[in-house]
Amino acid sequence: MTLIECRELTREYRKGGSVIRPLDGLDLDVDRGEFLSLMGPSGSGKTTLLNLIAGIDSPTSGRLLVDGTDLAALTRSRLAAWRSEHVGYVFQLYNLVPVLTAYENVELPLLLHPLSRRERHERVVSALGRVGLDDRDSHYPRQLSGGQEQRVAIARAIVTNPAILVADEPTGDLDKASAHAVMSLLQELNSELGKTIIMVTHDPATTAYSSRTLHLDKGRLAEANESREVPA
Repeated sequence: MTLIECRELTREYRKGGSVIRPLDGLDLDVDRGEFLSLMGPSGSGKTTLLNLIAGIDSPTSGRLLVDGTDLAALTRSRLAAWRSEHVGYVFQLYNLVPVLTAYENVELPLLLHPLSRRERHERVVSALGRVGLDDRDSHYPRQLSGGQEQRVAIARAIVTNPAILVADEPTGDLDKASAHAVMSLLQELNSELGKTIIMVTHDPATTAYSSRTLHLDKGRLAEANESREVPA
């Protein structure tokens, strides 16, 4: 079943007297429960597409439906509320707050929801347990490895139980072993919890964990490949 539907999706920016168009009439369907990788050269529109799907940015023209909701029709405040409920974002450089513990970083998104302290605690403990860091809840980011920081960031992304996870180069700052651990975790979230995952990557090895890979070039789809066997 289609969860995300893009039709003639275009995003333009004006820079001086020029028009920059990172997305140019893109058509795309993403099924519910799919794990999609997006590849392409810098400037091909990958992150722009990710930000549009996540509700961080708005299209210049075209249609973007996510689970039947037309994101372009939402006001800024309604879009922010929609995003906090439906989307979790995983960044390349983690974006953890350095003065907060792992527990407090994961708890942050829940502060926007009408939950009791006990409910927040249960969700945070569950999310940290899911990523294997329940014994690091009192640690600050500086006390964690890069791979552990990214797992805290993933726990923060899933703590509100969103249907969609978007990940922008989630292994770009990690060594091979840490990257494998993070990608295995994302694959588990997809296969076991049914999360729809859309990931931007420059690393062909990470696409093996996804079910489909699309290549973008100059704001349009170039080609699609099925996933390969996941490396050991």
